[in-house]
Amino acid sequence: MFRRRVFLAASALLPALCACSLDVRADAAQGIARFLDAVRRDDRKAFEAAIDRPALRADLRDQLADLGRAKDLDIDGGPSEFALDRMITPEAFRLVSARSGAPLPMAPSAAQVALLMTVKDKRHVCLGDAAGQRCALAFAKTHGTWRLTAMRATELKVVALPPPPAPKQR
Repeated sequence: MFRRRVFLAASALLPALCACSLDVRADAAQGIARFLDAVRRDDRKAFEAAIDRPALRADLRDQLADLGRAKDLDIDGGPSEFALDRMITPEAFRLVSARSGAPLPMAPSAAQVALLMTVKDKRHVCLGDAAGQRCALAFAKTHGTWRLTAMRATELKVVALPPPPAPKQR
């Protein structure tokens, strides 16, 4: 009898647990789509609201220091704040078509972003690169907002899928 109740309780919770993952995906996709739209429109205010600048600086500083050490170059203190901030601007991101390389007339929709996104946990997601191998852009939910917290310092490329075809009308 007790086992049956536990099973029923677990069965009732299962859809709620699955929905959490879907909610994270949908919520993050909307936040990331807003970020990409701010990039496309070169909207600096919206861009700044969608990034965690201290986290991005730290991430880029570590990546660049690792790249330097790999080339036997160690700069005391690492890259300057000015150099890092030049990497963290809307101009540093370009949204282009995977087919032609031409600038996209619109930012990817939340549905398109969701297809490119990997959910790490309920507060962390990332967008993969064109091959889907590595995380190109990482986002974290802080204070109720999805913000860019990490990006690849080199070979940054996120390919947007084309929009689905419009339904045929009869």
